[in-house]
Amino acid sequence: MSEMKDSSSESPDEDTVSIKSMGIMQSFRRSPLSPGKGSKVTRKGDSAGNESGSQPPPSPSPSGGSPAVSPWKNIGSLFQRKERDESDVASKRSHPVKRSNTDPNMSLSSESFVRRSIRRSMKLVSKKDKEPSSRQELLQTVSEGPQEEKKEEKKEEKKEEKTEEELEEMYMLPELPHTPLSVMQISKLIEMEVLEEAHLNLLALRQEFQQELERCGEDSPIELVKKEKDLNLLYGDLRKKVKGIVRDANSLPSRNKGLLVPVARIIQEEERRAEEVGGLPDSWMEAWREAVGEGVQVKVASVHLEQREQNTSRLSVHLGLLGKAIVEDLENVKKELRWSYPPSFRAFSTYVKSYHRVVGQHLRKLEQQVTERTELYALLDWIINRYKSEKIMGNESLQPEIGDDSKDLQLEENFLEQLKEKYCCRVKVDMRSALDRITEVENEDFWMHRKTPEMEENLLNSPFHFDIWTNVKGNVVNSRRIDAQLEQKVITSCLEELKHFPKRFESELRRLCSALKPQLLWTHYQITYINCFTALQQHMEEYLSACPREVEDFRKEVKWLIVTLLQGLEDQFKEDVKPFLRRMMTRKWLTSDDDFNQLYSRTKLLSDHCSAMTPPHVQEFASHCHYHVVREYIGQLMKNNYSCKNRKQESAAAKIRRQWEKLVNEFQDMTSTHEWLNSVGHDLSDIIGQKNKTDIKDHLEPVVLNYPDFSRKHLVAVLSFRGLMRGREHQLILQRFTELKKKLGNASGDKTQVLFGDMQVTVNTDCLSNLPFSCLSFLLPDS
Repeated sequence: MSEMKDSSSESPDEDTVSIKSMGIMQSFRRSPLSPGKGSKVTRKGDSAGNESGSQPPPSPSPSGGSPAVSPWKNIGSLFQRKERDESDVASKRSHPVKRSNTDPNMSLSSESFVRRSIRRSMKLVSKKDKEPSSRQELLQTVSEGPQEEKKEEKKEEKKEEKTEEELEEMYMLPELPHTPLSVMQISKLIEMEVLEEAHLNLLALRQEFQQELERCGEDSPIELVKKEKDLNLLYGDLRKKVKGIVRDANSLPSRNKGLLVPVARIIQEEERRAEEVGGLPDSWMEAWREAVGEGVQVKVASVHLEQREQNTSRLSVHLGLLGKAIVEDLENVKKELRWSYPPSFRAFSTYVKSYHRVVGQHLRKLEQQVTERTELYALLDWIINRYKSEKIMGNESLQPEIGDDSKDLQLEENFLEQLKEKYCCRVKVDMRSALDRITEVENEDFWMHRKTPEMEENLLNSPFHFDIWTNVKGNVVNSRRIDAQLEQKVITSCLEELKHFPKRFESELRRLCSALKPQLLWTHYQITYINCFTALQQHMEEYLSACPREVEDFRKEVKWLIVTLLQGLEDQFKEDVKPFLRRMMTRKWLTSDDDFNQLYSRTKLLSDHCSAMTPPHVQEFASHCHYHVVREYIGQLMKNNYSCKNRKQESAAAKIRRQWEKLVNEFQDMTSTHEWLNSVGHDLSDIIGQKNKTDIKDHLEPVVLNYPDFSRKHLVAVLSFRGLMRGREHQLILQRFTELKKKLGNASGDKTQVLFGDMQVTVNTDCLSNLPFSCLSFLLPDS
């Protein structure tokens, strides 16, 4: 190995500094564990002959080349005078004595001066940090040289300020003392953080132990056992001190930064001697990594987290502060701390990995505390999106040291899946609460105050369907920002909870509004919620491709609700028109239009209701009501409530035709799909209104052709209403009807369209009505 950089140009007073602290003199050379810039490290013994100005310090014990009285003989005074007045100690620390001509081995100093000396000797204190007076002293001690050389030195100093260099991997361990300090003295040095001196003496003590162990073999005397115990205690103290310095390196950089270089060298040396007896059994490097992790843990734990009662957004705020603290800490490691370690330590990478692990543990603790959906989402978003983004691990100031493959958090197995599942469960709970609240708002705003719903684009409407859709959409869009898997789960969770809403809503509507029936307001409510749930179903159709089964289940529930509401409207309409339909085809009906006018006004009102209903359900509802009115209106002809006499059949037929036209027009306006019903009134009125009964048989074909279920008994009832209940023409008409039925057969209309099939017909109990014409013809006069 090459020689260390010659330091003869530097002043002896600057190279070796002596101070008097607590009554004893102690001197320090430039740090022997930190080679000069640009030098290659070597063992001290190899360079002893080449460096006249940097000989290793002689042993503190009396030996060849040592003073007659060891300077360590009076080391006890350091501990005996520890309790001296603090002001005197502080004064001595603040005014260090420059190097005198005392023996090089006499080196005891105060804690603060030791640190300052080590930092200066290792060139870890920047030019800006050095006091102007110290800088001036340093410049004065430098030997005079050419002006050009001074300029070069200034250039080098500026360059050193701009760029940092990693600590060299190789180092030179100084020659160990011949006689180590006492256990108490070494312990005190460790306590005062004079780590280089403490470690050298500890290594010397360990060497003594190894030599004695070799001489004694297996029969170890009590003194050797005691020395091993002392070694373990001292190494334990040193390990504890080293870990404390590393742990607090980022929290107290001004205090600990200068100690990191000797710490690194101690770790390197102990790792090299790991197989030798007398040391600690476990790895120093692993202890260093643990200390880094503990420091990171302290940093993470120090990030403020408010109580939920104080701030509902506390977790988002906390995670924002945590991200900022991580970036600032790693920036400091990158710019400052990592230069205090050799490359093999991979200091920056170790800090990054520690953050991955510690933050992962911290997030697990947070997850156990949070229950709100917004907090769970903030946690997921921070883990999946923000942690790896340019805000934290992808921050420009941390590149290129952190690659894309080293930005992931170190999370427990299945933690992310559990967090997503917890979030989805919370989405369901919040969705149910939101839906129940919507029902409460409807009651508070409308039902309780009997308020009429608002019209929107000529349709009765309530905006809650939009509120539900917005809620679902918001959850889906937010989850999509996390990942596609969570989006799928959230859609499923929303639809599963939404599936139960129609039945719960209908139950509350019926419980709170049934007293309004049959008022017009009740009808408005029914139509309003038919429209609302129709719109809600259309909103949910956009998730059909993602969750077909859940959308289909929701579709079925909405259909059930709409059918229920429509059935309620239909039943109410039937109840409203029932008394007026029952009085059709009676004596009063023939002479007064009051009942029909009531029927017509309610049918017209029904048309108005249909115009306020969404198109998909108008036709179905109108068609049902259309069928009911036709069936009941025509059905009155079959009940034999009245029989037209004295040629009143013509006025009755005209009235039927006139009323029929009005009803047909209304149901056509409602877009009823039952056009096939429109001709029955005309066909029957033609039969009834024939002036000459012999002409009736010529007008049977339309009704037989259009209505296959029109039977003989229905024809008998129509003829009875006309006043034709028996006689030859009656029989001829029935005979003609039978012939037409046989003739047309399958040529008649659609047999699935049933109008007369189950229509009630009042049976004529007259025993002579069904006798053959030949038996009665001689009794009946011609008419």
